[in-house]
Amino acid sequence: VQLQAFGGGLVQAGDSLKLSCAASGRTFGSLVMGWFRQAPGKEREFVALLSRISTITEYADSVEGRFTISRDNAKNTVYLQMNSLKPEDTAVYYCAEGSGLSLSCTDYNYWGQGTQVTVSS
Repeated sequence: VQLQAFGGGLVQAGDSLKLSCAASGRTFGSLVMGWFRQAPGKEREFVALLSRISTITEYADSVEGRFTISRDNAKNTVYLQMNSLKPEDTAVYYCAEGSGLSLSCTDYNYWGQGTQVTVSS
């Protein structure tokens, strides 16, 4: 299984950015997909997850109402639409593949390489 995240960049506060994560190597539609992020000097934290058939979503309180996770199983791709970005959203964002609805990094088996998001004030 390979996950490749891309779409990060340098934006200003209030801007939007859409991350993508392309999966290959297995049946994409059978798994939970999640986004996590890690800021310098901090632990990796949960951002959002989406269930197999997109019926269940979960967001961290810090991004609720601003970020939206979605998936296109036909394209084996999961997205993270990020609106109203804040400087505290600055981090490396990772997509991950898991087998259950979990907010814990340890419950995700496969990880993308991460994409840097930097939000300037």
